[in-house]
Amino acid sequence: MSDPVREGIAAEGKARSDRAFVTLATNPDYVTGAAALLRSIRRTGTTADLVVMYTELPAESLQSLRDLGARLVRVDLLPTSAAFNATHARDALHARAAFTKGDKPPFHTPLDNFAKLRLWQLDYARVVFIDADAIVLQNIDRLFEYPEFSAAPNVYESLADFHRLNSGVFTARPSRDTFADMLARLDQPGVFWRRTDQSFLESYFPDWHGLPVFDNMLQYVWLNLPELWRWQNIRVLHFQYEKPWQDHAKAERLRVLIDLWRAHAGDGPVPDLAELPSPPAWGRSVP
Repeated sequence: MSDPVREGIAAEGKARSDRAFVTLATNPDYVTGAAALLRSIRRTGTTADLVVMYTELPAESLQSLRDLGARLVRVDLLPTSAAFNATHARDALHARAAFTKGDKPPFHTPLDNFAKLRLWQLDYARVVFIDADAIVLQNIDRLFEYPEFSAAPNVYESLADFHRLNSGVFTARPSRDTFADMLARLDQPGVFWRRTDQSFLESYFPDWHGLPVFDNMLQYVWLNLPELWRWQNIRVLHFQYEKPWQDHAKAERLRVLIDLWRAHAGDGPVPDLAELPSPPAWGRSVP
């Protein structure tokens, strides 16, 4: 009899550390993001493994990630039911819970987000997950000492959002028992996870521990809450909604952040955080 807790994942080589920074790439666009993330983490001097979980990617994309020192882990989408998959397909989910605060890119596939849960199958004692649309600006090895499950609040529009987590950065302790329990809870009749993995993780870990907002600074804080922005404190910059490698309507207003991402995505030079400008105080809502 097959064992879904053990299936659906295949890692290249052995772990070199008991700790890993992990991201997920489900299409070539997110490979672009993952490559920038890997470069940014390496610049912090960490000795933890860098792991990219991926679904289906071209061979040249995989090699580019290996060349950046990543350990690649092939993962399948979760074995969810046809009803679950239909409910969480892009068009169905967006029709039921539209994203009104920003524009999700055309390559965003909500159902893929649940593959993030496969990190609980990994052969590491401690993991820090970071979305592929983020870059790390300062060393964050201290996060490995935080308990499971720790995440920063989903703050980007108002302080009222502090009660919700953002799953772009979180701490985890891989465990097959935890993964099995997650699978059992995830796909129930009639279930709808409004923000996919984020809603599920908030439900699964109701007593989640809060990370400082600077460990997952969402790009819209630059636009909406400039008084929260302190370059010297920001450790992870997360480009939620529009991505920095896209052409989009808010690009000029986010130009400082996009240029910083581009510096990390290439060979540098990367500017000193102390030299970067503060956000203009141009209002508190994103049109």
